[in-house]
Amino acid sequence: MIRTVLCDLLGIEYPIIQGGMAWVSTWELAAAVSEAGGLGIIGAGNAPPDWVRTQVREARKRTAKPFGVNIPMFSPYVEEVVDVCIAEGVAAVTTGAGSPTAIMPRLKAAGVKVIPVLASVALARRLERAGADAVVAEGMESGGHIGDVGTLPLVPQVVDAVKIPVIAAGGIADGRGLAAALALGAVGVQMGTRFICTTECYVHANYKDKIVRANERATVTTGHSLGHPVRAIRNEMTNEYAALERRGISEEELIQFGTGSLRRAAVEGDVVHGSVMAGQSCGLVNDIVPAAVVIQRVMQEAEQTLTRLAALCR
Repeated sequence: MIRTVLCDLLGIEYPIIQGGMAWVSTWELAAAVSEAGGLGIIGAGNAPPDWVRTQVREARKRTAKPFGVNIPMFSPYVEEVVDVCIAEGVAAVTTGAGSPTAIMPRLKAAGVKVIPVLASVALARRLERAGADAVVAEGMESGGHIGDVGTLPLVPQVVDAVKIPVIAAGGIADGRGLAAALALGAVGVQMGTRFICTTECYVHANYKDKIVRANERATVTTGHSLGHPVRAIRNEMTNEYAALERRGISEEELIQFGTGSLRRAAVEGDVVHGSVMAGQSCGLVNDIVPAAVVIQRVMQEAEQTLTRLAALCR
């Protein structure tokens, strides 16, 4: 069985973290992933603290195992959501879209593990000095908001730069991805797109179907003119967004155009005019199964892959 320091750090059975995706990672998915031996993550997004509190309490009714909350730094409720995480005793907080140095001391003082998601070596070094327990090195193959470095070059450079555990993310959806991440020096993986297509994920069926039908060239990135690119499956929304960028409309107009687009796809099922955020790994996702099946498949395939590779060393 594959067991790494990430398992010991978080008290989980398998070195797999579920991505904390806004409008997607609700308590149902997080509880299922944790119950299956990974670390489930509730995506707080821009949600108010009362919503997050309810999500945490519902998850705890379904699992006694550790789970966490993802807090994006652009949320208007960052401090209040931190208060909820501390009061409710969540095991870990992952963060994204900026530096969490301002909230880390309070979380760590309360015994909450802090795991920032990042896309650069410089930020990894800075957050290690600030006391991060681990980091997720996320390559540009991932869905949603992305950096500009691929997973393959990013992960080993972050591993070489810090002494804390590094978790790989971006383009990973199966056991081969986990084996590759371990070969790069990571101690586990974070997967988002693969967990969208699970029975416990409560996004609209249209969203899941769009991913299952996608191939390796299905995604596109927009938002480069804003300095915050986003990866989603190509549709009328992304085509129109790209056209608006080429026309050079104002940042304010672009932001207004994109506001609410993820909710339209994930909750309302409008996969034509909504933002179907997904990573390039969508070409590896071909079915909708329980989260426990995903985790068992990943672990079994990773073990088989590592065994096959070990046989090459003679």
